[in-house]
Parts: sequence; structure tokens; C-alpha cells
Amino acid sequence: MDRSVCYRKTVLQKIENKIKHIKRGALFSIRNYYHLGSESSVHKAFGKLIQDGLIFRMQRGIYCRPKQLKSIPSIIILASANQLAHFCAKEKNSKLFPQGMEEAYKLGFQTQMPVNMVYWTNNMNREFKVGNQIVLVKKVEDKLLKWGNKPAGKLLRALSTFTRRPSDEKLKEAFSRLQLSEDEGHKLIINIYKHLRL
Repeated sequence: MDRSVCYRKTVLQKIENKIKHIKRGALFSIRNYYHLGSESSVHKAFGKLIQDGLIFRMQRGIYCRPKQLKSIPSIIILASANQLAHFCAKEKNSKLFPQGMEEAYKLGFQTQMPVNMVYWTNNMNREFKVGNQIVLVKKVEDKLLKWGNKPAGKLLRALSTFTRRPSDEKLKEAFSRLQLSEDEGHKLIINIYKHLRL
């Protein structure tokens, strides 16, 4: 057998053995496999695994090990667009938090749920699509991402969407949903509005 063919088969076997240990439905990056062979041989191995239906390409460099629906094995389940967006953010060490309108809805400031799933980031604008699912990622000012998923961060993003301060009744409801006392909540509000004016 040709030595190069033997080498490619060895690389394929190594990659396939590693992928067998990945949870079905989970995402993974091709860059974690480059140490198993040359970049070219790894890409060829991934191409073969895609042809065999063992993995699916979600986007450039990102793949998913498919999961079968128990009741109907012919139906394949992949990672969602939401999971893909979070995975890519983690890969790039980017911040990713729900947009202000989403936080406003969750905290009771508004009753209408946003139609599209949108996240704010400190990285570039992106769109993630899986089947009919679409997740939008929009770059915003760093100050809108402060405090992350802490209560202060959620309040910050929600309040940044309004030109006027919400009523005391609405704020009280938001504090309750964040499991904050009114005193704790009002202290956060003062800091948030100071921060937004920067």
C-alpha cells in the first residue's frame, strides 16, 4: 500500500476514535485535531467523516456529532443555532449576552417578547443559522456589556433600551425577578445610570 494512503488512513482512524468519545449533539472545532497529522490530512479525514454521516459541518472549522431521535432514528438532531453562537463566542473568548430588549422582556419592563434571538458582543457582527433557526450577534459598546450576567448586567442592558426611567412599579417587579431587595435594586439603578452617562 502507498505510504501516503496508509498515513491518511492512520490519521482518519485517530480522528474517528477521538470523535467517538464526543457526546452526540455536541460541537467541536477542527483545530483540536491538527496535532494528529498534517493540516491537509486532517481536512481530508474530516471530509471523509462528513461523507459517512459521522459528523456535520456547522460552519467553517466547527462541526457537530449528530444525534438520532430515539423514536425515529432516521431523524438527525444537530446543535441549535443558539448553541453554535455560544460555542463560537467561547472559542474566540468573546463576550456574549442577551440583547437589551430580551432582558427588558425577562425583567417585566415590556410584555412583547422579541421576535428574533439577538445577542450583544464585543466581537464582530455575525449570523448563525441552523435549519430554520437564526441567531444574530451584534457588536455593541463595551460599556453595555459590563457586569455580564450578574443582576447589574441584566438591568444595565434592559435599561439601556429606554429613553426614560421605568416606573417604580416596573422596577419593583424587575428587582423581584432578580431576587434583589428594593434597597439593593435602587443602589444598582443609581450605579447603572451613572455608568450609562459615561
